[in-house]
Amino acid sequence: MEFNKTYTAVVFIDPQNDVLSEDGANWEAVGASVTENRTVENMARIFEAAKGAGYEVFISPHYFYPTDNGWRMNGPLEANELETHTFARAGQLDLTGFRNSGADWLDRFKPYIEDGRTVVASPHKVFGPETNDLVLQLRKRKIQGIILGGMLANMCVESHMRHLIEEGFEVAMVRDATAGPRHPVWGDGYQAAIVNYRFFAHAVLSTAEVVDLMH
Repeated sequence: MEFNKTYTAVVFIDPQNDVLSEDGANWEAVGASVTENRTVENMARIFEAAKGAGYEVFISPHYFYPTDNGWRMNGPLEANELETHTFARAGQLDLTGFRNSGADWLDRFKPYIEDGRTVVASPHKVFGPETNDLVLQLRKRKIQGIILGGMLANMCVESHMRHLIEEGFEVAMVRDATAGPRHPVWGDGYQAAIVNYRFFAHAVLSTAEVVDLMH
């Protein structure tokens, strides 16, 4: 896979407080993996490299609105997100309480995301981009290759990877710009994701390798 700023873009999934901040709703499950991978630092390095080298950056966020509490069928992870109010917002057209909430961007990333150039897609509602406009936004800019990272490794990130590959994009996974949950019964989500990245992605790279290729 070749990197070219005209046809290759960075896509980050859920760069939000609830999964990346020590105060986030999911830190107990993901904190160890985020810390070990230096996920926040590595995402910041890629943001900085992308902006400096002229690569487009896309964000696929995760939001839940009060109406989503009416869902009558949820998997265990969806149920947990709704119970813990992960990524919760007051409403689709209402930003009350959004600033610095669990649904907001990590402070470290705000200068990159709020620079007027980053494309923020509409929210995905479960795990993959089937329910938002990320693919449309990429197609409209003639993007063919994707550098993919963010949260969580075995859920939203892996779901995005699989769907984007099915849509015909080349996808390079950044293995240390993501992290996953650990569960005493279900296992280590990060390790499960890495196995699947190696089976599916066109490349599985470190942040250092990605930054080098972008330059």
